[in-house]
Amino acid sequence: MQAKETLFADLVQGRAQQFQVPLYQRTYSWTDKQLRQLWSDILEQAELIERGEKANTHFLGSVVLAPSPQNEAVFPRWLVVDGQQRLTTLSLALAAIRDHIRDAEPAEAERIDEQYLVNKWKSGSDHFRLLPTQADRPQFAAHVRGPLRNQAAGGSVATAYTFFRRKLVEAADPAAPQDVFRIEQAITSRLTLVAVTAERGDNVHRIFESLNNTGLKLSQADLLRNYLFMKLHTRGEHVYETYWLPLQDSLSNEELEQLMWLQLVLDGDDRVRRQDLYAAQQQRFERGEASETQIEAYIRELHRRAALFRHLLHPEEEPDPSVRAHLRRLDAWQAQVTYPALMLLLDRRERGELNSADTARAMSYIESFLVRRMICRVPTNNLNRIFQAVPGQLPLDVPVADGLHQLLSAANRFWPDDDELREKIQKAPFYQFGRSQQRKMVLQRLEESYEHPEPVDFAAAQLTVEHVMPQSPGDEWLRMLGEEAADGESAEDLHSRLQHTLGNLTLTAVNSELSNHPFERKQGLLQGSHLEMNRRIAATERWGEKEILARAGELSDGAIALWPAPLRGVGRAERSRDWQLAHQVLAALPHGTWTSYGDLAAFLGSGAQAVGNHLASTPGVANAYRVLTSEGKVSEGFRWTPEDEGGDVRSRLIADGVRFTVNGAADPAQRLTADDLAVLIAEDDGQADDEDGEDTAQRTPSGGNGEETRADRFFRQLAADDSPETVEAVRALLTRWEELGGWIGHGAGQVTTSAYLMLGEAGAPGRGIWPLTIYPGTGRGGTVEVVFQHLAAREPFTDRALRVELLGRLNEIEGVDIPEGKLELRPSFRLSVLEKDRDRELLAETLTWFRDRWEKRETT
Repeated sequence: MQAKETLFADLVQGRAQQFQVPLYQRTYSWTDKQLRQLWSDILEQAELIERGEKANTHFLGSVVLAPSPQNEAVFPRWLVVDGQQRLTTLSLALAAIRDHIRDAEPAEAERIDEQYLVNKWKSGSDHFRLLPTQADRPQFAAHVRGPLRNQAAGGSVATAYTFFRRKLVEAADPAAPQDVFRIEQAITSRLTLVAVTAERGDNVHRIFESLNNTGLKLSQADLLRNYLFMKLHTRGEHVYETYWLPLQDSLSNEELEQLMWLQLVLDGDDRVRRQDLYAAQQQRFERGEASETQIEAYIRELHRRAALFRHLLHPEEEPDPSVRAHLRRLDAWQAQVTYPALMLLLDRRERGELNSADTARAMSYIESFLVRRMICRVPTNNLNRIFQAVPGQLPLDVPVADGLHQLLSAANRFWPDDDELREKIQKAPFYQFGRSQQRKMVLQRLEESYEHPEPVDFAAAQLTVEHVMPQSPGDEWLRMLGEEAADGESAEDLHSRLQHTLGNLTLTAVNSELSNHPFERKQGLLQGSHLEMNRRIAATERWGEKEILARAGELSDGAIALWPAPLRGVGRAERSRDWQLAHQVLAALPHGTWTSYGDLAAFLGSGAQAVGNHLASTPGVANAYRVLTSEGKVSEGFRWTPEDEGGDVRSRLIADGVRFTVNGAADPAQRLTADDLAVLIAEDDGQADDEDGEDTAQRTPSGGNGEETRADRFFRQLAADDSPETVEAVRALLTRWEELGGWIGHGAGQVTTSAYLMLGEAGAPGRGIWPLTIYPGTGRGGTVEVVFQHLAAREPFTDRALRVELLGRLNEIEGVDIPEGKLELRPSFRLSVLEKDRDRELLAETLTWFRDRWEKRETT
């Protein structure tokens, strides 16, 4: 047996060879969680390459190989006993890079193919350098052969490939450009593996067990603490009692590790990663041959800064009210990424270099930087780098607050100016970007800007973000929108374009009679609100495009006044960002789906005509031909760009799994709406959300003092829009679920509530699992949402085969026809299908199957 450290490039390239995953191995099973972590590691290495740093690599894990029984001297074949997930993932990442550059760099695409993916002169299964298990081979072979079209639908392999295609488009964003060839280099030459090569007769399974038999690892803080006190030969006990013990008592181990990292950053190290904290600090001490006095000074400084760090973790400990208000908002924003800048400000204040007023002003720039970027949908993937660089790049010749304003205003920081902010408030789907608490905070600050004489106590009020024009409009809403729609735009398209914009959103704690009823029925309730923004909405005679845009203009004025603008000269690239977002979501379109120009435009906050013009003039946009008219037809103006391979569009669509009706239109069941597109690139936060997305589902408490419970509200809303037969069918279904050992969680939404069919520990966010969410009161009857997106990140349903089986069982219900292309989304069907006994029984059987699979997850 031999074991050596190697690189992916060294392992797979060179002479013709093949790595075979044995048939007894499990199928490829990496989920979005593992893919995101790997991508983060790849980008970190790509940045190090860009900086010219050669020493640092990232250890990816082990690969255990054994000679294959089919081995030949001229064509080595290896069994992959351990490490198939890593090898498969890296191969798919390289296939995605190859396809990403194919049009612009065909020679480089061919090079990647021949170096890492195929044995050029071999045919059949020998053509592939990696041969996965039998179940994964058709999918893997299809993606290695490329390009994306003509590949089989679905599967974890396809999901991983699509993930990398989408991330490569995202990496080209002008706010944080990443060179694709540096990404390739990071994958092939900066991710290290330990390759364990067994000889014939070696017990490879015993080797595998020993490699994975690891205990609890010491944290970076543990390692550094041990190192520090090992160096304190004579002063250790005094330093421990005086500084370290109080420090350790005031912070958790994780917080202490973060403080140690921040100390390095504050000293100007804008490159150190938190996972390299111990090595970086050790090198500093070793380089300077640190004495006991210097070690003690380091710990004493940690102790001093710990009190400042606690102000970030616990804003209520900050004495100055203005600074405290900023810290509270940044804490609510979950803006840990800004800690280097915030610690610098608090540190400089304590040193007397700025007062509390200037500290608050500097923090207002940080808040504005985050809020404006969120509203304008600037990607967050470079925020770590921006704020980690602040201590080392802050100008020395100007006051601290002014220097921070100047630094964040640099063109490559992408701090949106007033013009862009106003445009995005008018057009962009605010509700589909950022976290729910961030959206809520933006609206809360805008409400505060009215300076009402009796302001709302937001800490006590149970406010949620609500749509004034509902997400699921009834016939009366659609008639009104139809009267407003411009030529060529349907009522549905106009609704899609306006529904999620900031002008149509508000905060409310009013009771649920608002529901999705016509605007006239909402005015009285909004008029009685304590919020000034709601009173202003109620004062309008109607609620359509004109009113929504007018309110957006008013909110724009408030936002511009609240959040300071960057200094003049900041670069603007908002339109190119919009198109990067379009390319990203198109690259993520699942097999067997299509979208329309209007849907894509609503998702972007753009116009359908602008979308069409861009796709017609931009070569190499993945899946551009899968953007059709709202009727499911190929646009008369569609033309392939000269760089595209072309072909008959309908044939390409059929090859991609898109079905066509008898009248020649793409199947409407396979269409992805603007909301579906948002789900495609959203990251699951592990919590069950209301329709208006604010609260984790909670087991409904009993009502007291005559108060309406969430369950009461749910059924009252359900009865308002659904038949008595449907209401009784839902009651029977929920009772059956509880008999199966589940529990019913109800969201806190005031306008539209919800019911979650939960398994697991009640009231523990992220720990439970739920297959279905029921929504009442859509104006056209309630719906059942199937949360495939959430299930994909929860065992055992990370196994796509189980989700496919769930889909098949649901489609046996009459009136349910969910296409496989929506297996990564949250499709829905009408509650009314449950009125039939047979269909209700089929759903109950499906839920029993779901419960059984979940309970067996530990033993399968």
